[in-house]
Amino acid sequence: MLETVITARAADLGHGLTVRRVLPYAKRRMVGPFIFWDHAGPVTLPADAIKGADVRPHPHIGLATVSYLLSGSMTHRDSLGTVMDIEPGDVNWMTAGRGISHSERFTHPQSFAGGGLELMQSWVALPAEDEEMAPAFAHTGKAELPTIDEDGVWMRLVVGSAFGATSPVATRSPLFHVHVQARAGARVRLPGGHAEQALYVAKGEVEHAGQVYVPGQLLVFGNDGDAAVTARSDATLMLFGGEPLGERHIWWNFVSSRKERIEQAKADWQAGRMALPPDDHDEWIPLPKA
Repeated sequence: MLETVITARAADLGHGLTVRRVLPYAKRRMVGPFIFWDHAGPVTLPADAIKGADVRPHPHIGLATVSYLLSGSMTHRDSLGTVMDIEPGDVNWMTAGRGISHSERFTHPQSFAGGGLELMQSWVALPAEDEEMAPAFAHTGKAELPTIDEDGVWMRLVVGSAFGATSPVATRSPLFHVHVQARAGARVRLPGGHAEQALYVAKGEVEHAGQVYVPGQLLVFGNDGDAAVTARSDATLMLFGGEPLGERHIWWNFVSSRKERIEQAKADWQAGRMALPPDDHDEWIPLPKA
């Protein structure tokens, strides 16, 4: 059963890099363990604007970030010393745990190839017992990810388990994230088997129960193995969800089951007690004032 429809809000990350922000939403903070969802681009920038679009080093705690590109490329650097380029179809899974900082940098013209940079970035809250685990980073190439192609629907399992397949990306709780390309007229069903699941329309249009949904809209369903939409045009969709982990507090880039932990993270970043990427430490994003 369709429970909620969320329409993304526009957010400006500065210097021409805008996103559609889906989660968190006032009336729906999370879907399973997913607490944040941004859709950036597609965007193409001239060479002299690239520096301004870079995402400078910034901190995280208590979550894992999931970066997945539809087009373009970017370079990830973090305080563990990781330097990794991500290309379309690859997955970057960064576990913040007790604390990590990272940057996302762009180059011209590679970062804006293939129609422009287009990124799906989500945050997955960690189980309470894992919130203070050691930070870690894992990159998984697209060739390692399971795909399914039948009845006009192509799917790549980004993380988790769904439709009888399991991604090799290691996660900390039951969840799924699936990239779908559907041809016009195809029926796309959600996997079921999880308490909460959602479908995000990235491109094209879909129909459910006589209503049409367009890019930037998120359809949130309960545990319904019969939940499905029909593609009214060729469509790019993202399916995701999982088991809820309980209440989480979120402030800026920090997620925790404990408010006091958020306050500690604020103080640590403000005081310079969180390490910066060793290859990218000359600038950083300061703690917001509010």
